[in-house]
Amino acid sequence: MTILVTGATGSVGRLLVDELVKAGAPVRALTVNPAKAALPEQVEVAKGYLGKPETLPEALEGIETVYLAPLADTVDDFVKLAKEAGVRRVVALSGSNADDPVENSSGVAYAIIEKAILAADFEWTFLRPGAFMNNTLGWAEMIKAERVVREAYAEARMTPIDLGDIAAVAAHVILTEGHVGKKHTLSGPTAISRREQVAAISAALGEEVTFQELTREEANRQWAGAGIPVEIVEWLLDGFAYFTENPDKPTGVVQELTGRPGVTYAEWAAANVEAFR
Repeated sequence: MTILVTGATGSVGRLLVDELVKAGAPVRALTVNPAKAALPEQVEVAKGYLGKPETLPEALEGIETVYLAPLADTVDDFVKLAKEAGVRRVVALSGSNADDPVENSSGVAYAIIEKAILAADFEWTFLRPGAFMNNTLGWAEMIKAERVVREAYAEARMTPIDLGDIAAVAAHVILTEGHVGKKHTLSGPTAISRREQVAAISAALGEEVTFQELTREEANRQWAGAGIPVEIVEWLLDGFAYFTENPDKPTGVVQELTGRPGVTYAEWAAANVEAFR
């Protein structure tokens, strides 16, 4: 049966389309602009967006399995329309902070999505990654301009994951049995501090990049100056403070499900070095 990939040109969805095509699975890709999507020719393209529920009935027609990109605002509309269309199975991208989420955190939206899927009685699987390696692309302008990263909590030790590993797990879960009712918490293969991430970028560039550690107050002012809402800044800084005192540990799920080690941060930095050059 054809698999509907929502958010098919998003950061994970686009990679998932490629994984499913490589496996020979029939794919229908939901995208806002089919003409610009540049999807593989064997993919059936449906014009639409989760945020515009009126576009979903046609995309859902004849579909049994959906990969659901995270969009809490219209998840109730998706659930209603998917049930009406006869969708049986939903593999939803969620987050490692979906249980008892902190106010103003991304976990609030993930919890809303999971609750809606559970209440609808689909055959469900939740993919719960933590921090993305791609998040550190936010350092690119500082690094390109000054070869420095100014951030707080240099020793916060986390297990960021490569987007390709999330997509590989999603494809495996969609195409194999035994994952219904599972909440897979995904991580990178190793724990790494923020200072060590900058060192990995420095090594990939072959040029010195320094980590200039800010106080919490200095970081607060820096992010506020960039237009980030204060409640989001506080949540992020609280997270870095937590992982400074409580280093994260890899879950091993990527290797367990895909049969190969996950991408390390050093490998990611080498593959994305041009973003920092």
